[in-house]
Amino acid sequence: MTGLAKLTTTEAKLFFREPAGVFFILVFPVLLLCVLGAIPAFREPDPNMGGARTIELYVPIVISMTIALFSLSGLPGELAMYRERGILRRIATTPVRPSMMLAAQLIVFMIMAIGVTVVLLAIGRLVFDVDLPKQPLAYFLMYLLTVGTMLSLGLLIAAVVRSGKAAGAVGQVLFFPTLFFAGLWLPRAAMPEVLRNISDFTPLGAGVQSLTDAASGSWPQLLHVLVMVAWTAITATAAAKLFKWE
Repeated sequence: MTGLAKLTTTEAKLFFREPAGVFFILVFPVLLLCVLGAIPAFREPDPNMGGARTIELYVPIVISMTIALFSLSGLPGELAMYRERGILRRIATTPVRPSMMLAAQLIVFMIMAIGVTVVLLAIGRLVFDVDLPKQPLAYFLMYLLTVGTMLSLGLLIAAVVRSGKAAGAVGQVLFFPTLFFAGLWLPRAAMPEVLRNISDFTPLGAGVQSLTDAASGSWPQLLHVLVMVAWTAITATAAAKLFKWE
């Protein structure tokens, strides 16, 4: 536990030494929500989206984007770079196992992701009058499931792509279509039926809809839960079998 605590502290320090990572993972989601909320039309009920306000739909989308930023843009490249430079191999010769490095990175991410999520929910409530989740337990569980799904996908990228730069590039390539089907450019409620049906079977599309349902007071649909469980099981199993520490 002492080794894990030291690794976690070190990983946190390394993260804060990268201004670009700090901005895009911690600051950009907050700025984006504020910009979206500043659009007058987004604060008014939209009959095309069942009378919901657009800003209400964007809160879970931006929260999910924060998860995707780390899972697809940060984690794969970082792990692949550690392996490429032999850092994981050298750690294996010490009492600290390489798996603890992964655990430390995940702990840092979870602390930061939860912190950003709390800030986004607070801004939504205090600035834009967006109600807090009406099913907090379901919201929390779906949040954890969404995190698990996206992290598993990121670990799979790190497992199959050799270099750090290539892993980061693959993550970026997947990031934009993943966010598209999650509703960042066009909320799911405004999507044509064909796009919404495709979105139902994407990891972040299912995650966003589950968070949206929980926020509105409903329990998530079984379809979306099963989709995320399936993505997690498949990608986590593949990552565990394919990942090499050196």
